[in-house]
Amino acid sequence: MTRNAPSQHDEPQATRAHLEDRVAFILEESRRQGASACEVVVSHNTGLSVAVRQGEVETVEFNRDQGFGITLYAGQRKGSASTSDTSDAAIRAAIEAALTIARHASEDPHAGLADPQLMAKELPDLDLYHPWQLSAEQAIERALECEAAALALDSRLNSDSANVSTQQGCRVYGNSNGFIGSSIGTRHSASAVMIVASDEGMQRDYWYGVDRLAERLPSAEALGRKAAERTLARLGAGSVRTARVPVVFAADQASGLLSQLVGAISGGSVYRQSTFLLDALGEQVFPNWVTIDERPHLPRALGSSAFDGDGLATREQSFIERGILRSWVLSTYSGRKLGLPSTANAGGVSNLHITSNLDGGLEALLREMGTGLLVTELMGQGVNMVTGDYSRGAGGFWVENGVISHPVKEVTIAGNLRDMFRQLAYVGSDIERRGNNVTGSWLIEGMTVGGA
Repeated sequence: MTRNAPSQHDEPQATRAHLEDRVAFILEESRRQGASACEVVVSHNTGLSVAVRQGEVETVEFNRDQGFGITLYAGQRKGSASTSDTSDAAIRAAIEAALTIARHASEDPHAGLADPQLMAKELPDLDLYHPWQLSAEQAIERALECEAAALALDSRLNSDSANVSTQQGCRVYGNSNGFIGSSIGTRHSASAVMIVASDEGMQRDYWYGVDRLAERLPSAEALGRKAAERTLARLGAGSVRTARVPVVFAADQASGLLSQLVGAISGGSVYRQSTFLLDALGEQVFPNWVTIDERPHLPRALGSSAFDGDGLATREQSFIERGILRSWVLSTYSGRKLGLPSTANAGGVSNLHITSNLDGGLEALLREMGTGLLVTELMGQGVNMVTGDYSRGAGGFWVENGVISHPVKEVTIAGNLRDMFRQLAYVGSDIERRGNNVTGSWLIEGMTVGGA
């Protein structure tokens, strides 16, 4: 399948200037049409993605996507509309539609823009734009090389897919308080998914890399071999007896636990009273060695951002200090609902980081655990954010005396997130950086592991 190739005129600075101009036009036109306030978010993305399977090209896809989200206010009433058309006529029509919606909406005393004096004044350059001059032919060659390296490891392996992608984009946010901020960035990735058959059935696993800089991706050969090794390691997987044991979450799986923490302390969950941490502000929710903070200005990092979705300057800040919950994650709106100032987190957190207390990675954690379960895969959505109850399907490895004994499949791990956070014994130094959450592997002292 092939879509339109990106235009050769999508030079990033020219695109940014054009989109900023369009945002300024929208803000002025919304004022002219009678809106009391306006905010606009624009995204513009271009890229190339290829997928191969069994030595054959499955897809080559060029994408070029753009969208304007326009939110207008008529006093405390709000209306929204969107368009991908940048023409004056299309923008005027979208503004008219949003304003009509706003005039018929119910009043919300908490609606509106952030205070003008809180708008970001200076936006640091976070060095997020690093284009990869990759042709479709070169991307296909790299994907085929990755797949071949995986298949060469064992004749029992088959390929599900190998993929290579390069994307670049521009984001602009502006509002009628005089703020227009923009950023340009890149995101490159590669992955391989392998399958192996045995008498016990089919096993499947994968590996991937993602970064703003293509040169920091693993080589095609290394990535393919890693995917193959992970898949072969699943051979002979069985179940375990139900027991309460320590559990290690590999770093990429522990990242999800941080996301669940953010969901539990987000302002929306708090004002809706739909979080198990509702009354926990100022209380000990992790051991006292744990600090969890965001670092939004890390150069070249995947989660970095100079301003939030309300136009406020992002900043380094701690949500957990020495195990104590110090702050909710607040936008302007959720802060107003709770009578608190925004934490500049409209749109979420940026580069969330948890301290490590172990000078060693996964192997060191397994030695500390002794006997228990190493989780390398999670399945299902069995997390109740109101009660904190946690029950998910899992795959991984049974560990005896600090050494992997055998792979396991079709097990369930269960606990309560509040207990799991308190029982966090170690975070390793095997740092996962392929996303917004920066963490090592976690060792939790006790969870119920259920098998067949």
